[in-house]
Amino acid sequence: MIKILCIGKIKESFYQDAIKEYMKRLSKYHKVIIEELPDSNKQKEEELLLKKINQKDYNIVLDIEGKMLNSIELSNHIDKTFQINSNITFIIGGSDGLTEKVKEIADFKLSFSKLTFPHQLFRVILLEQIYRSFKILNHETYHK
Repeated sequence: MIKILCIGKIKESFYQDAIKEYMKRLSKYHKVIIEELPDSNKQKEEELLLKKINQKDYNIVLDIEGKMLNSIELSNHIDKTFQINSNITFIIGGSDGLTEKVKEIADFKLSFSKLTFPHQLFRVILLEQIYRSFKILNHETYHK
């Protein structure tokens, strides 16, 4: 299973529509769930995340200081991870980011860019890249 653990609710309908579309596409390949936790201050978000993070899962935090991978490298990382762990959790912080305590428990720190993205938009970007990873792993065409 892939779980996306994230801070904040998606308010804009265009983001909701994009998320629904990628969730539908991903359902062909793998079970994916999104668990939203409420926006708060950074300390409260840390407490909520730490309660929800299962340390038996392979936990990937999305962090601007993490390692950057291209789409093929990400798909290979997902594939290799599933060979040793049946659960991957991606953790997206709120608008203030993640605390060091949350980052420290991660198995992997992933960065998509040195740019800062709105966390609502980033959820769509992450889903698209997970979808792209499954297309790559299944040798299926997908626009470049």
